[in-house]
Amino acid sequence: MADILSDEDPEPSDRFPAGPLYVPVRPGPAACAARLFRTPLGDRTAVGFTSLRRLTATLGPDQPWIRLAEPALRALTAPLGVTTVTVDPQFHAPAPAPTTPADAEPVRQRPPARRFTLQGDPR
Repeated sequence: MADILSDEDPEPSDRFPAGPLYVPVRPGPAACAARLFRTPLGDRTAVGFTSLRRLTATLGPDQPWIRLAEPALRALTAPLGVTTVTVDPQFHAPAPAPTTPADAEPVRQRPPARRFTLQGDPR
């Protein structure tokens, strides 16, 4: 039986599996490890993308990835206390731009301190 949604329901009551996901990973000492991210509220979350195009658009073409089903990703991150899986996130932070010494502002040097001497009656 299908759940009926009302105007008061913020989201569907059933979670539908996203299917095989492209999961960003980082190299580890023996194998790769799933990358974990933070939500805007600071909670840790696992991340998966429904297409390679979405992964590369968000994290760049050099991001390593593996294919995992959503239940496998949840099982992988649950021992770490991560209970959320975010599918197809769109990050809003700009990529860091490389800086060179030419880009940096020159350091302003202070002029040497002036020494004042009192002139007048030495009494």
